[in-house]
Amino acid sequence: MSLLNQMDLDAYSAAHRAEWDRLAALGAQRSLTGAQADELIARYQSGATQLSAIKTTAGSTLQGDRLSVALSRARLRFTGASANVMAQIPRFFVLQLPAALYRLRWITLVVALVTFLVAGLYTVWALGNPQVLANFGSDEQLAQLANHDFVDYYSSNPAASFAGQVWTNNALIAAQCIAFGILGVYVPYIVLQNAQNLGVNAAVMFAYDHGDVFFLYILPHGLLELTAIFVAAAGGLRIFWAWIAPGARTRGQALAEDARALFTVAIGLVFVLLVSGIIEGFVTPAPWPWPIKIGIGALALLLFLVYMLVVGKRATRLGETGDLSEFEAGARRIYAS
Repeated sequence: MSLLNQMDLDAYSAAHRAEWDRLAALGAQRSLTGAQADELIARYQSGATQLSAIKTTAGSTLQGDRLSVALSRARLRFTGASANVMAQIPRFFVLQLPAALYRLRWITLVVALVTFLVAGLYTVWALGNPQVLANFGSDEQLAQLANHDFVDYYSSNPAASFAGQVWTNNALIAAQCIAFGILGVYVPYIVLQNAQNLGVNAAVMFAYDHGDVFFLYILPHGLLELTAIFVAAAGGLRIFWAWIAPGARTRGQALAEDARALFTVAIGLVFVLLVSGIIEGFVTPAPWPWPIKIGIGALALLLFLVYMLVVGKRATRLGETGDLSEFEAGARRIYAS
């Protein structure tokens, strides 16, 4: 800047000292009137220009550093500071997550019914047609699965290692259902594949007179685990539907709002699947009476449903959707003052 080439830096600083002091004072105030807010923005703009002039001509200087600090404080006043993460945790678990889960209740029910229907059809088809059952393996292989492998699977590794393995695998599936839900085909593929696996395993176990073993080993952890996967699938389908039928919203707005809310579900399901993984690793293979083991699984499911339906309904009535707050998500339109 040619002006600073002709002036001493100290003289330039002295000439603008009152402006910079006023900028610092406004930036330090706890609250601002409308006029003061306008003045703060105006002084911020002029101060930024002056700082640029100082840096261009004199480089790093004490005067420039002080002005830079005043500008940073002023910027925080009209851009805002990021929310404290720890302070957001209670709101996440008490309001955002249950509200997002509650909005998925009917789609979750539909996904569950479709899964059990398809699994049942696979089971009946395989049991009623020996050739279909033979396609899953030889008689020796199927007998090995029914008599040994199905049960041994739950104790094939140390409990902690096994619980961690199934937890990470299921959490990945849940996250993929929501992340790839917009494609429209990934979630139905996962639902049908899951139903097929259930139906085939049930058919093999029933064919070798171990149908009771199938349910005894599936129910303790499966009640919560399958429900979590159903919720994840429902979240992915909702994101897809937001893209297809946004309603009064634009497609971009609908996708952004629902995707943000449903990634909240993905995070929450990590904790839900951790619980089901612990049950699968420590409770399912434990030498306890089956009523106790199934009772633990049923209690875990009941607590989740209360959280989803009761706490979620209350959060929804308070206006929560699972999405970020308006400030965190950003303004949807520009308003002229």
